[in-house]
Amino acid sequence: MGVYTYKMPDAWWVSAALRTIRAVVLVFDVLTFPLHLLVQRPWRKRAQSRRIKARIIESNADSITVRSISAPCDLHLRLVRDGVNSMESMLRAAAARWQERRCLGTRTVLSEEDEPQPNGRVFKKYRMGEYVWRSYTDVEREARQFGAGLRALGAAPRRNVVMFAETRAEWMLAAHGCFTQSVPVVTIYATLGDEAIAHGINETEVSTVITTHELLPKFKKILARTPRVDTIIFMEDQLKETPRDGFKEGIRIVAYKEVLELGKQSKIEGVPPAPSDTAIVMYTSGSTGVPKGVILSHRNMVATLKAFADAMPICEGDVLMGFLPLAHVFELLAESLCLIGGVPIGYSTPLTMLDSSSKIMKGTMGDATILRPTCITTVPLIMDRISKGITDKVSRSGPFASAFFKWAYAYKQGWMRRGYDTPVLNRVVFKKVRALLGGRVRLMISGGAPLAPDTHTQVRLCLCCDVVAGYGLTETTSCATVMDPLDRSTGRVGAPATGTDIKLVNWVEGNYRVNNKPYPQGEVVIGGDSVAEGYYKNPDKTREEFVDLAGRRWFRSGDIAELHHDGCIKIIDRKKDLVKLQAGEYVSLGKVEAELKTCPIVENICVYGDSSKTYTVALLVPNPRHLAELAARVGRPPADFDELCQDSVVEKAVVKELAEHARKCGLEKFEVPAAVKLCTEVWSPDMGLVTAAFKIKRKDIQERYKEDIKRMYAS
Repeated sequence: MGVYTYKMPDAWWVSAALRTIRAVVLVFDVLTFPLHLLVQRPWRKRAQSRRIKARIIESNADSITVRSISAPCDLHLRLVRDGVNSMESMLRAAAARWQERRCLGTRTVLSEEDEPQPNGRVFKKYRMGEYVWRSYTDVEREARQFGAGLRALGAAPRRNVVMFAETRAEWMLAAHGCFTQSVPVVTIYATLGDEAIAHGINETEVSTVITTHELLPKFKKILARTPRVDTIIFMEDQLKETPRDGFKEGIRIVAYKEVLELGKQSKIEGVPPAPSDTAIVMYTSGSTGVPKGVILSHRNMVATLKAFADAMPICEGDVLMGFLPLAHVFELLAESLCLIGGVPIGYSTPLTMLDSSSKIMKGTMGDATILRPTCITTVPLIMDRISKGITDKVSRSGPFASAFFKWAYAYKQGWMRRGYDTPVLNRVVFKKVRALLGGRVRLMISGGAPLAPDTHTQVRLCLCCDVVAGYGLTETTSCATVMDPLDRSTGRVGAPATGTDIKLVNWVEGNYRVNNKPYPQGEVVIGGDSVAEGYYKNPDKTREEFVDLAGRRWFRSGDIAELHHDGCIKIIDRKKDLVKLQAGEYVSLGKVEAELKTCPIVENICVYGDSSKTYTVALLVPNPRHLAELAARVGRPPADFDELCQDSVVEKAVVKELAEHARKCGLEKFEVPAAVKLCTEVWSPDMGLVTAAFKIKRKDIQERYKEDIKRMYAS
């Protein structure tokens, strides 16, 4: 079921106008149907969506193993032909092939100015120019210069260097500079707290840290905990000078451009890495405790690169907008695919992406409008926000506009189910929504967490583009399964990527078995060259979660999936998220949260279940506007956000709202929280309640709100 269920509006004149439009459209449909049938060939789309994508290669009473039937694409074969076996040889091959083509783009910031707001406050906003591009030749040269400059500063091959920076062109250039000298890059999320940053730096024994102008001040505190660090390299700001005073005695603070100058003057030759050498030590976002360092070799990275090349068709004229953290393996590999595929990458930030973004001056254009990307990598949290933004805008438009949009949505959804597109409606109705992201997006790739089916459908419909969901983990170099772009289903994560085997193994305790009907079910175990070497300095955890079988390396994911007849996987549970209630029912907390997050009143939610009780409870961060509207509907007097969150009548109204939404989503009664605590603070990585990838940190949230949990169960 889609986000909008079309029903006739209340106002008679709106109803009459829509009846007229529907009658005209019906006549138009009848007249143009033969043409659409011939041009669009819907039977082909339906057949391509349903085709078998993977086959079972091994099966017994305890497990079932599936492998992709896709053949390697031209780009995959070219990687093999060119002998690409490391990230260093990948950039060399890309520069040799694409030379003067645009490679990495950064938007010019002309000035930062004060902009008075209607309420009298003054905000700092950017006046921005065009994108400035480095060619492939420029990128390779700059990466080699940075690598040589790094060596001149004392870095050595196979000795770690930390990258602690936001996503930008220099991040990619610095990382590739490290690869040219066989220097492993330790990536740490820019949103982690000081303790986690110090842990990553100390555990990997680094003496050199690469950061940015914005993050450099953090080190005034952190350096006290990191005795080995003696050199900090910072990427400059376009407008501001970077102060270098106030740091611990004996610390070298060096600008990125100064490292390039050292590299230009240096006679140090490159040290190409072997496939088995460590490329990245990537710290996980830490949703289940202290962040773990995952050791990813060049072989792992290239294996995922080949799998992504097979899964993502590249078109002439493609442009990627890069804004997700490059410390996230999914974004790093997606951008690496663009490098080898000749796709220009224009960098953006959430603060400057849209015309309405918080740092963009009124009347000037956001990055998407200037760049006009065709491909965007994203995560479900951002997709949910896009979806809620569309829903809010529709509900706030006038009665006719709102009713017309809902009718258009339902109309398009009906035709799309049959394999048709609606080109006229796309131009008349959905063009404005598409224009938010520049008007040219053809593909959105979502990874990092499960994507809610309603969000998937709405974004695909309103932005008139393919939305491809994938599944992978840092431990598998983000590679496991990828949806076929022609697959029109939602709620699934696709078939195994090429070069990867997926094994479902019985988990008897949760009653997930490979002989379950109608679909085999079990824990996902992932095998292939993309499976990591292990956890950094953590042999016990490595032995527990990684295993070598019959010449392949496998990783136990802890996720529970079912296998569909076409070889696609649907993630249905997580071992750590499963709670057994007093009456014996199992509740998958993650599944319940994913469904409830699509409720307009929910900004974020953490569901908690006590196995000695018969129901679950929820800690909920509400949307302020929707909460105020709900309070008004239940007759509460106007109050500020904090007061509404404390109001027991409003709390009960929220529980009712969740129950109604849960019923529409098909959740069981025992899965629906019977009590909620409305949290006034927005959960952020700085607070330690969500990871840098915005996955909730269940234990930390439960610890912070333990008194509220007791109160909810006591009441």
